[in-house]
Amino acid sequence: MATHIENRRARHEYFILETFEAGIQLCGTEVKSLREGKCQLLDAFVAIDKGQAWLNNARIDEYMPGNRWNHKAIHPRKLLLHAKEIEQMARSIDRKGMTAIPLEVYFKGSWAKVKVGLCKGKGEYDKRQTKIANEHKREMDRAMKKALR
Repeated sequence: MATHIENRRARHEYFILETFEAGIQLCGTEVKSLREGKCQLLDAFVAIDKGQAWLNNARIDEYMPGNRWNHKAIHPRKLLLHAKEIEQMARSIDRKGMTAIPLEVYFKGSWAKVKVGLCKGKGEYDKRQTKIANEHKREMDRAMKKALR
C-alpha cells in the first residue's frame, strides 16, 4: 500500500498557484516512520536560505523500534530541487502574500517526495465562495446521478 500524507488544511487556507515536486533528505528512521504514515504537515512551510530549500516544522514521529538511532521529530529537512526551481520559488516568495507550503508527502518508487505549492492566502470571503461553489457542484453531481438512473 502506498503511503500518501496530505495537507488538507492548505487547500482550504490558500490559493495554490503553482506546484513543484521535490525530493527530501531523510535519515533511515525517518523513512521508516514515513512509510508507516506518521507525518504531520499542518504547520509546515518551506524557506529558502542561501540558495537551498528547507522544510520547516514538519513533524515526522519517531520510529518506535529505532531506539538510540532515532531522529528528532521536528527539525529542518533539506529539499532537493533544481537551482532554477529554487530561484523561481525564492522570487515568488519575495512577492507580498506568497508562501511555499508542503501539500503532500508520498513515495515515488523508493524515493520520498514532497509536493510543494506556491500559495497565496485566502480571505474569509474567498473561503465562503469556495464553500458555496463546492455545494453547488455537489448538488449538480447528485442531480446528474439521479437523472442517469
